Amino acid sequence: MSNSDEARNIFRHEGQVDRENRERANRHKGLTLWFTGLSGSGKSTVSVALEERLHALGCATYRLDGDNVRTGLNRDLGFTPEDRIENIRRIGEVARLFRDAGIINLVAFISPYRQDRQMARALSDRGDFVEVFVDCALDVCESRDPKGLYKKARAGAIPNFTGISAPYEPPENPEVHLRTDTQSLDDCVEAVLGHLVEKGYIDQSLID
Repeated sequence: MSNSDEARNIFRHEGQVDRENRERANRHKGLTLWFTGLSGSGKSTVSVALEERLHALGCATYRLDGDNVRTGLNRDLGFTPEDRIENIRRIGEVARLFRDAGIINLVAFISPYRQDRQMARALSDRGDFVEVFVDCALDVCESRDPKGLYKKARAGAIPNFTGISAPYEPPENPEVHLRTDTQSLDDCVEAVLGHLVEKGYIDQSLID
């Protein structure tokens, strides 16, 4: 039996508890906050702080971070362009499951290619995908270099390193644009939170 024959025998099974039920129980909509930016730009730092704030407000959250996912679900993938595409495809599917569960999921990946980020966005049909561009000058990212990766990349020890030997395509129209080289962490968190309230993802009453 071929893979195509097997695919014809796959049918979605819907339960009795749907997304609307889960969102009512959580008191907010399920959505994806997709943080993209160079290594060292502050994606993980901002997403961690924001999740902490959302959790304190009573929101159901889960954070998907690049390094964490690559040690488990995507440990078979490298950093070639092809593997980067598959990495984002899998994460996009996982994020969709979290949205269906009514959970605010915070995805922190370099995700350097616009086409791949659009692929992840295309899995959303309710306007529940929020792209957050964590913008930071390359020299500032290098000066932070918390993992020593830029130094290794400059020495040629890490091939296909985004910003050095591989391209990064910045978002053209992100829902939220942060500048972590000029904004404080608190300001960044408040900017994202403000967007979520303004667009009705979470209710102002949760914050008041």
